[in-house]
Amino acid sequence: MSSVRTVVVPAGGLGTRFLPATKALPKEMVPVGDRPAIQWGLEEAAASGIRRAVIVTAPGKDLIKAHFAPDPGLEAVLEQRGSPELAERIREISKLCALEFVEQPQPLGLGHAILCALERVQGEAAVAALLPDDLFSGSPPLLSQLIEAYTWEGCTVLALRRCSKEEISRYGVAAVEGDGPVFRVSDVVEKPAAEDAPSDLALMGRYVLTDEIFSALQATRPGHGGEIQLTDAIRSLAGRGRVVGVEFVGEILDVGTLESWLATNAAIMWQDPELGPALRARIQQLEETQL
Repeated sequence: MSSVRTVVVPAGGLGTRFLPATKALPKEMVPVGDRPAIQWGLEEAAASGIRRAVIVTAPGKDLIKAHFAPDPGLEAVLEQRGSPELAERIREISKLCALEFVEQPQPLGLGHAILCALERVQGEAAVAALLPDDLFSGSPPLLSQLIEAYTWEGCTVLALRRCSKEEISRYGVAAVEGDGPVFRVSDVVEKPAAEDAPSDLALMGRYVLTDEIFSALQATRPGHGGEIQLTDAIRSLAGRGRVVGVEFVGEILDVGTLESWLATNAAIMWQDPELGPALRARIQQLEETQL
């Protein structure tokens, strides 16, 4: 059994980079391949031994709840129409994790979203957290790699990936000690200029957070726009030697912007045995048309 039982999933953002598509549709429900982005995250959590998820939503995001709710009527129709495999896939959605929902009244930052889950996770030594904008591809699951490090280190664990100078300024960047793949993190710098980055190891959207993070978040002053940043709270723990980072095995697929969503969908579809040939044929047709 996993030493971390619960994952917190912040899903209360406005999805402004996807408007107008996300005016009514939560960004986390935007399809990636044949299922919504948030389902990819919960599948990773379940594969990592996590059996409970606290999803932090915004008012009006009822579609997320509806997607993960059992739907015996739909399952029965699919069975009657001779699609038992599809019926079983629908049935499994509601079995991924035991779900609890809590509302974030206003989008006041990632740290604030994590704080909204406090009452639901009190008493747990550590919880996982994942951002549904970042999909993981690889084995073993990314959260399981972080949980293994937590089991040995007993402190907050960050997912780290090496980034080029051209992209490093898009991320939080860790100042580290050691040779890896598990590093002691001494500081975290949010979106530094390439020349100011303390390393080439950027934070990706996966964490194991010890219960210390909540007192650190409560002591964190709001920044721009009144937002409470998770990075600021992690910095305070890092200054006390309470954070490590894992240079993980596998790939992160970003779906946080329209451009990255399109690229990720293309990469997933390209490898699909049924859809891949159709996609390649269509791209070839478009290329020939443009010549």
